[in-house]
Amino acid sequence: MRQVTVYTTDKDYSHFVQLAKNLHYVKKVETDEDSTKENIVNNIKKGFEEMQLIKKGELKTTSLNDFLNEL
Repeated sequence: MRQVTVYTTDKDYSHFVQLAKNLHYVKKVETDEDSTKENIVNNIKKGFEEMQLIKKGELKTTSLNDFLNEL
């Protein structure tokens, strides 16, 4: 299986997505909007899970100074 990445203008974006979805040999069309929304939801869920682990004492945190020094 091969992957194709296409860079296009905002003006032509929706037209190109519709075109790709209508091709019989295209199995899946991923757009920036789909992955962004999904990533945001997954990151929020992961954050809440980590917060619960920190409250239970099962996950250690990093001090602010250590965090800033890593940057």
